Amino acid sequence: MRCIASSFTDSLQKTIVFFPNFHYNIAGDDMKKILVIEDETAINDLICMNLEIAGYQPIPFFDGMEFSRHLKEQDDYALALLDIMLPGKDGFELLGELKEHGIPVIYLTAKGDLPSKVKGLRSGAEDYMVKPFEMLELLVRMDNILKRCGKVEAEEICIRDVVINEKKRTVHKNGVEISMQPMEFDCLLVFWKYRNRVITRDQILNILWGVDFEGESRTVDVHVGNIRKKLDFSDVIITVPRVGYRMEV
Repeated sequence: MRCIASSFTDSLQKTIVFFPNFHYNIAGDDMKKILVIEDETAINDLICMNLEIAGYQPIPFFDGMEFSRHLKEQDDYALALLDIMLPGKDGFELLGELKEHGIPVIYLTAKGDLPSKVKGLRSGAEDYMVKPFEMLELLVRMDNILKRCGKVEAEEICIRDVVINEKKRTVHKNGVEISMQPMEFDCLLVFWKYRNRVITRDQILNILWGVDFEGESRTVDVHVGNIRKKLDFSDVIITVPRVGYRMEV
């Protein structure tokens, strides 16, 4: 089991990158809280790290009984990522409790045998993924479940007189469509996702191009300049000297 966990954490350490056609959760006070109930500390930490990058608020638990007690006091969660082999109470026992509170569940487990899969899905889990898995695949499955359960916000984002449609990848200003290059659009979504918070040039590059990007960080400045000019956002996307930018909305 430790060997499986080690190889899995190695793959998760390849931090996810911004995926243009993927619905990223919008950050802010309404960040969706995602339960991560997994007793392997390294796996739990890395899943949480990736969820944070995707704009979610992960809430980690490592013991089934501890989580069961917590659930009686707080249940405002959008989704649960649930391991099966847990100390205290296993994932099969916890599934019924989560369903009672209306929290959809994705099993993330090393139990890849057919009887376990059938039991999990027939008991009411929304999905069942066997470790190791790709983080991006998990995010896409999460997105589909949140949409199906009615827990995803509207596709349109409004900033002053600008309307951004994530699904159609369009931007309108005063009702007129504005032509945006793909990277300009993605950069704009990153600013919205991290609105009212400072984000560095390196962070933007890592999200848009991946952690191994070796280009010039001033590339971001070019995209920001174009966005400001096209949308009249000079006082919306603020430069933070020697650090990066902040979208003020």
